[in-house]
Amino acid sequence: MEQKTPLYDLHLRLSGKMVPFAGYLLPVQYATGVIAEHNAVRTACGLFDVSHMGEILFSGKDALNALQELLCNDMSAMDIGRVRYSPICNEQGGVVDDLVCCRMDENRYLLVVNAANKDKDFAWFKNYARGDVKIEDISDQYAQLALQGPKATDVLSKLIDVQKLPVKYYTFIDGLKIAGVDCLVSRTGYTGELGYELYCQPQKALQLAEALLQAGKEFGLIPCGLGARDTLRLEAGMPLYGHEMSDAITPYEAGLGLFVKMEKPYFIGKEALLTKNPPARIRIGLELIDRGIAREHNDIYKDELLIGETTSGTMAPYLSKAIAMAMVQKKYAVLGDVVDIDVRGKKLKAKIVELPFYKRAK
Repeated sequence: MEQKTPLYDLHLRLSGKMVPFAGYLLPVQYATGVIAEHNAVRTACGLFDVSHMGEILFSGKDALNALQELLCNDMSAMDIGRVRYSPICNEQGGVVDDLVCCRMDENRYLLVVNAANKDKDFAWFKNYARGDVKIEDISDQYAQLALQGPKATDVLSKLIDVQKLPVKYYTFIDGLKIAGVDCLVSRTGYTGELGYELYCQPQKALQLAEALLQAGKEFGLIPCGLGARDTLRLEAGMPLYGHEMSDAITPYEAGLGLFVKMEKPYFIGKEALLTKNPPARIRIGLELIDRGIAREHNDIYKDELLIGETTSGTMAPYLSKAIAMAMVQKKYAVLGDVVDIDVRGKKLKAKIVELPFYKRAK
């Protein structure tokens, strides 16, 4: 039985098309449609209900040491108020999940994990964490809204003095009052755009969402669903667990080597990763030349030789072209080369291009 987020009734009122996702009923789109929602985020602003995401709290004098052993990235130099991205690796070097970590205070860290993996991640942490550290699943204490797009700050300016908002990417400020609601506001997102993620008490989520939608009317803000969230992250070249990451795909293969700090004395998976870098296969971007759309698990050929498969694909609404990400043998990952994608028995030509497909102008 799927759960409902605190905004379920609002989604129905706004004509959201509800679908099961990661154990929740969430809108895949509204009456506006995925293309309009996607382009609103690129040109104006969109509001997403991401209350299904999981929140796990680490606290205690050994919280940092535990995170250093559990996560690939280095959390030691994080200031309070900073956010840091990291994969979690298993002993074989595969990706258990990816997350963002917020340093709340000296010995307290809030981890935001993928909804579908929340229970798995929590069990993993409890099983492997060492020392004086308390690990709590506090997901039911938070609702989360993502306000994304170039007009996001303008929308918030109607509800709060923007000087109080976090300015730097991957920072947050806790205890901000927006529309009378206490929020943790983070300068993060999963769209490739300027944006904020707002965390509040579940019982206050409706009040916050309605205030944001009202404030955003003059700036073109519209509610957005899961469909646009996926096309936006794909256009921005962002990997998704279960597609570009899995227990059998290493961070190096996924293009996340920047977030693996081998100089740390130890973390789970380090020993395996020492033998798996450089990787034999890597994530690439593809732009289709022939008419058609590639999805996931389409075989890719170079001169009739099978070299890999697609991991995600779509018709990119803002770029107006068919794109895909894929995992291929590294020696064939040559920018500008043309390959064939087998889409339901038909070979479609595609060009290997640089990731991300879309990059926001600064």
